[in-house]
Amino acid sequence: MKKLIAIIVVLIVILIGMIGYKNIKIKENNNNTNIQEIEQIEKYLTKIYMWKEVTKEALPTFEDINEADEMWLWSVIEKNIEDYEISYEQVQNKAKELFGNNFTKEFPKEGTENLTYNKETQKYYASGIILDQLEDSFLLNEINKMQDVFEVEIIEYLEDYSQISQSGEKIIIKNLEDEVIGEVRESEGETKIQEIVRNNKDRFSKKKVYLKHSKEDEFIIQKVAE
Repeated sequence: MKKLIAIIVVLIVILIGMIGYKNIKIKENNNNTNIQEIEQIEKYLTKIYMWKEVTKEALPTFEDINEADEMWLWSVIEKNIEDYEISYEQVQNKAKELFGNNFTKEFPKEGTENLTYNKETQKYYASGIILDQLEDSFLLNEINKMQDVFEVEIIEYLEDYSQISQSGEKIIIKNLEDEVIGEVRESEGETKIQEIVRNNKDRFSKKKVYLKHSKEDEFIIQKVAE
């Protein structure tokens, strides 16, 4: 009986995972993209997807990671730093972790706007970032697997929470041109938001992100195109 219950639980978990990603179009090439890879891709993209008000674009386009906008690059580093203070070596190591060994840019010794340098401690300190009430978000749309490189198309959108304090529940869904596409009650959650985005995908901006599967559970960004 216990074994039967365990099997049922496992099947339910698998079913939930399949339902969660059923709307993502997977193009078959050399191999199928599995649910674990999709989860890893989404996890990695969440790490590097920034805030428009800080870096102008949540994810800029570039042909080579070393040519990417520097404000975005170092803001990604800051976003993924767990400690308040960090050494120069730790910054560089975090850059390699996120962008791979092909990343050759060096962090400015004098620091940046968001990672300030203290000469006395010889440490860099993450400064507070003021964010607006627009949450920069993305949704996986298509994944094309080509050996160890994944072409991932994402849909970009904004969740406007400025009405929450007034109505207590309204979230406005916008595209990057600030056009209102729909609205949901706060209680309806992310599932309803994603449903609106998918049903209106032609009204949102899209980008193609090329990721390399460097390790079993890690992805590294290669380039981003419109």
